[in-house]
Amino acid sequence: MSDLKLVRISQSYGSRQIIDDLSFHLEEGQIGCLLGPSGCGKTTVLRCIAGFEPVTAGHIDIGGETVSSPARLVPPELRKIGMVFQDYALFPHLDVAGNIAFGLAKLDTQSRQRRLEELLSLTGLQDSARKYPHQLSGGQQQRVALARALAPRPRMLLMDEPFSNLDVELRERLSLEVRDILKREGMTALIVTHDQHEAFSMADFVGVMHQGMIEQWDTPYNLYHQPASRFVADFIGQGVFLPGMVMNNSMVEIELGVLHGMIPTDCDASCEQCDHDCYVDVLIRPDDIVHDDDSLLMAEVESKAFRGAEFLYTLRLPSGARALSLVPSHHDHAIGERIGIKLAVDHVVAYRRLS
Repeated sequence: MSDLKLVRISQSYGSRQIIDDLSFHLEEGQIGCLLGPSGCGKTTVLRCIAGFEPVTAGHIDIGGETVSSPARLVPPELRKIGMVFQDYALFPHLDVAGNIAFGLAKLDTQSRQRRLEELLSLTGLQDSARKYPHQLSGGQQQRVALARALAPRPRMLLMDEPFSNLDVELRERLSLEVRDILKREGMTALIVTHDQHEAFSMADFVGVMHQGMIEQWDTPYNLYHQPASRFVADFIGQGVFLPGMVMNNSMVEIELGVLHGMIPTDCDASCEQCDHDCYVDVLIRPDDIVHDDDSLLMAEVESKAFRGAEFLYTLRLPSGARALSLVPSHHDHAIGERIGIKLAVDHVVAYRRLS
């Protein structure tokens, strides 16, 4: 296994810049994810790492070896990288055992059989070894593709939208299973996805991409609670921006009350040198607003979405602004009803007001 380092890489098609000065580092055994909307360049980054695309600036190192730079391009087959594709790309004429063992031709018979049995056990496919791809469920096909990629013990694994063809419930369960398999193998891996739940359940570190750049490379927890930019704050999770006014470097006032915490705005840290009209937009997530029957602060239920254990309420505030709130589902309030709410904000996320 090896670490992965991208240092200020760029890539373009003709005059069109796809990747712009992008850097990140994955330690050996870590799972990373590139997350972003369609067209942000995440798949192109994966193709550069695999060796399918050259870089026009910077360099890519795997295990301390430079495999891509403007002056050097190691062919894909020499990079010792495993790939799991969106469509699995299984061989229909081979059974599960044949698909997994496909890349083990250089091993002797005993070693090949031992590695095959290890992977069948690791992926829970022991009882499906003689089945063919068309006889398998989508989740089983995904595990076969993963086992085949892991079989020759690559230096690292790349996964391109690996769960996009699966239904939501299976996707969530399988992403946890795949993470467990990769961790047991000690495999360095990078996944590309547009699905936040998938990224958060699998990855140790996530890079949120926007227009060919990484806006923030961080843990899922920090991306949600400490977004480094307005784009990350808006892209990750659900929430709304409510207008606020900075009172000092640890207090900001919004319609619902005063929030306490370090105010991460571009106002002067002490707020003594900025004018008194230091207006900001404050991110309020659904878990920041708590239902409270005893509260004097009221909001009108404008719409609601049932999620089993919870309702996601869209609330109209006294000013007419809207906010979201997650409420336990035994609080089944009617649309148009006014309910008591209170703030429960642990992390203040604020940006200077957009004009």
